[in-house]
Amino acid sequence: MTAAPEELYEVELQVNGVQRTASVPARRLLSDFLRHDLGLTGTHVGCEHGVCGACTVIVDGRPMRSCLMLAVSARGHEITTVEGLGTPGDMHPVQQAFRECHGLQCGFCTPGFLTTVAAFIEENPSPTEEDAREAVSGNLCRCTGYQNIVKATVRAAEIARERRA
Repeated sequence: MTAAPEELYEVELQVNGVQRTASVPARRLLSDFLRHDLGLTGTHVGCEHGVCGACTVIVDGRPMRSCLMLAVSARGHEITTVEGLGTPGDMHPVQQAFRECHGLQCGFCTPGFLTTVAAFIEENPSPTEEDAREAVSGNLCRCTGYQNIVKATVRAAEIARERRA
């Protein structure tokens, strides 16, 4: 006996400033939708339980674990993935700071850190190291001791303030 085809639902949302429409199964995770349907593979999937933070994207300005959100729940929302932060020629302050401060090693967790920190510095433009440590505490990295990630978070806020001035 073959399984009945899964019903598809139309999802219309904005991803990295581009309006996107796709038909997805009801249980498709936002992380899978971004990676497999839209080809945005910068969103990494680690634990698939919302614990590691590798899949973090920005939803309407707030960091969100994309492995815990269904694609159909993202209807009408604005999503920013790591690909939407900046370009090599015009880096987002967070990307520039992580580069300057060596805030990455293997890079697997980096997209989640970048999106988390990008949302964080919008809400807290002058964080202390303690604020920065708290902001990234939900993202796991197995390669670093977090010192450079914390430095990069504080530096990203400095760069953002400089650019606004």
